[in-house]
Amino acid sequence: MAAIVEGTGLTKRFGTGDATVLAVDAVDVRIEESELVMIMGDSGCGKTTLISLLGCILTPDDGELRIDGEPIDPVSEDLSVIRREKIGFVFQLFHLLPYLTALENVMVAMDIASTKTDEAENRATELLTQVGLVDRLHHRPAQLSGGEKQRVSFARALANRPKIIFADEPTANLDSRQSDNLMNLIQELRREYQTTIAIVTHHEGLKESADRVIQMKDGRIVTT
Repeated sequence: MAAIVEGTGLTKRFGTGDATVLAVDAVDVRIEESELVMIMGDSGCGKTTLISLLGCILTPDDGELRIDGEPIDPVSEDLSVIRREKIGFVFQLFHLLPYLTALENVMVAMDIASTKTDEAENRATELLTQVGLVDRLHHRPAQLSGGEKQRVSFARALANRPKIIFADEPTANLDSRQSDNLMNLIQELRREYQTTIAIVTHHEGLKESADRVIQMKDGRIVTT
C-alpha cells in the first residue's frame, strides 16, 4: 500500500536553553492508505505534537514530511491549503462554533474551500444524516450531547473529502456507551469513504478497533 503520510527524522522542540523540551525526537513514521491507526502513550509523550506535525499544524525543527507522496516544504508552501485539501481534524473539545447550527458548522469547512453554498449545504446534510444527526441539523452545540458534538466534528472533518483524518482524544469527553458508538461510526465512515484515520488516545479499549498501534514514549516511537 502507498503511504498517505510519511515522516522521516521528525523533531520538534519547545522552549530555549535549559528550558528546551524535546517533544518529538527524530521520529520515523508511516501511515498507509485506509489504515485506522491508534497513537498511544502516557501524557506528555509527544502524541499530540506528532499528529500536529503530520497534519501541518506545527512545522518540524528537523526532518522531512511527505503527504500523499509529495514532499512538504513549510517554508515555500501554504500549509493552510494542504490542510484544507488533504487533512481533516477532530479535537477533544470539539471546537464547534457555538453560534452556528450543526449544519452551519459542517458547512464552514466547505465555505473556506470556496464550495458553492447549495453544494455545501447538500453535502453537510448528507454527512450529518450519515452520522445519525438528521434531526439535529438546526441545533446549536449547546443543544447537543457530547457524543452528538463529536459526530458533528467528524462530519465537518469529512466535508472536503480529506486523504486523512487526525483525531486527538475524540472519546475523552464521552461515556463508555458514547465511546463505543463513536468507534462504530468511525469504522463505518472509514469503510464508506476509504479515509485513513489516525487517533491519539489513552483509551486502551480502542486498540481492538485499530489496524495498528503506534506506541510513544519520551518523544519517540517505541513500537508500531
